Amino acid sequence: MSPRPKVGLELSTILEAAGDIADQQGMAEVTLANLAKKLGIRPPSLYNHFDGLPGLRKKLAIHAINQLYENLSDAAKGKEGTEAVLAMSMAYVNFSRIHPGLYEATLIAPNPEDMDVQRAGGKIVDLTVRVLQAYQLEGERAFHTVRGLRSILHGFSALELKGGFKMNLDLDDSLTIIIQAFLKGMEKA
Repeated sequence: MSPRPKVGLELSTILEAAGDIADQQGMAEVTLANLAKKLGIRPPSLYNHFDGLPGLRKKLAIHAINQLYENLSDAAKGKEGTEAVLAMSMAYVNFSRIHPGLYEATLIAPNPEDMDVQRAGGKIVDLTVRVLQAYQLEGERAFHTVRGLRSILHGFSALELKGGFKMNLDLDDSLTIIIQAFLKGMEKA
């Protein structure tokens, strides 16, 4: 039986603090020592909530994936077809802009095959498949399309985060053009 968590120290508070560290300093700085310092507690107190650094990173990854899902879901509400895909695409890239560390956490779960991580990520896949239903995609084709869209969005986000877009062109316009081209290609295929 694990010890009881410190009164007043909720897991959500811990994950918010870890997310702040990740966003401001990068995932490499999300350590038990740094997190404990930010929270004003001793590092061993964190073991009441998870098993060491791998446990923290897993919970942070799930927390980040859930936040990304909420952003995507909110963006798609009341929209369909191209409008919904564009809204979700902007929400995805904006999440990486606003929360670069949390975005990184979505990609570096300690074990991406972990069922808890899979369940969290599966919600994003399911949402994307539902949004793409306007294109009459079925079976494997739907999942290949989700994979393609994610690849575009991750590539765009990663390049932007690393300063890879130096031309004086509006990034949101570029993203819109890329997504529209992807959707037109999908319609023709």
